[in-house]
Amino acid sequence: MRPKSGSGLAAMPAILGLLAALAAAPAQGATPPVQPAEGPGGVGDKAATITKRAVGRASAASFVFHKAGPAPSGGRPVAVFLHAWGAPNPQAYGAWIDHLARNDWLVLFPRFQEVNRTKPSDAPAIAARLVKSALADLGNDADAKPDTGRIALIGHLAGAPLAAHIAAEAAQNGLPAPKLVFAVMPGGIARDAKSRGIPLGELNTIDPGTMLVTMIGDKDARAADAAARKILRDATAVPSERKLFVRALSDDHGFPALTATLASPAGLDAAYDSGAIKLPPDPPGEKPPPFRWSADMALSGEQTQLVAQINNARADSLDFLAFWRSFDMAAAAAFTGKDAASLKANPAFSDMQRWSDGWPVKRLGVEVPKAHAPTSPDAAARR
Repeated sequence: MRPKSGSGLAAMPAILGLLAALAAAPAQGATPPVQPAEGPGGVGDKAATITKRAVGRASAASFVFHKAGPAPSGGRPVAVFLHAWGAPNPQAYGAWIDHLARNDWLVLFPRFQEVNRTKPSDAPAIAARLVKSALADLGNDADAKPDTGRIALIGHLAGAPLAAHIAAEAAQNGLPAPKLVFAVMPGGIARDAKSRGIPLGELNTIDPGTMLVTMIGDKDARAADAAARKILRDATAVPSERKLFVRALSDDHGFPALTATLASPAGLDAAYDSGAIKLPPDPPGEKPPPFRWSADMALSGEQTQLVAQINNARADSLDFLAFWRSFDMAAAAAFTGKDAASLKANPAFSDMQRWSDGWPVKRLGVEVPKAHAPTSPDAAARR
């Protein structure tokens, strides 16, 4: 019996829908690449016990993380981790801290902010004092043993301009010049002395031997892009071949999707909760300085939402392969005297590996910024 005229056309939408579903099935079933067992971004010593403690005093403390037991003979490279505004608990970055500690880093997490009690404009001086004090306290510690010739600063959001500010004023504060400043999703920069935010300071005093890497994502990227390029542009003493601008790209080829948001460099690990770390006491009888509240101490509504995202973030392939791996490779280059241009020339630096179905994850965008002519005093005053 012949089919009625037009019945085949009526079935076409259903057939096309089935074909589309079949075509999409491999992508929906694809999973992201896993963390490497070793090397840049790798797991490290999974069996190690991580020492978690605090130095300084209760009102001016830094959290310290490293592998238990004596440090290598040359000491441990130092990663100073500077958190986003409103996220002073290291557990929000615990996954990254754990990665660093298991790969023989000494991680310092200065508590430069007391939420609702610290002004952003005071943060650079507070953080610099805490880092200097922590390095002094740990200088003769056989387990921590900081190698002050291998210091890297990691800053996230407001911590990014803070890292640049600390690097610029390292000499005048009696701090070793960092070999690497790694500024991720930079933001929270004060426009001028009267505006809310972290003062960027004069970055032209950053040591020329410092490698300066700024990294952003492709979501909510406009402000981070401008801040990242400003940091690179203002660090005039650092040659362009020692600077790098990196962009992580979101990728929804499989599930779960990889989304490069402002909060994505965070990764919760409750094992690094500051509430479980005993703080050294303040000296007996010492009175705290007088407190005067100001509006910029409080988090704005937008900041509160972002902090909530940070505190709920979980580590994924973007962490392993974009943030952690890029930092590891940049630090290895910086500590051995190589420049940032060598990273751009290395195809492994931008490679994000493959989804489980073999499809490549979107690569990192990597740029060596163009050299800028020195800014005249009159032009600088107009900016």
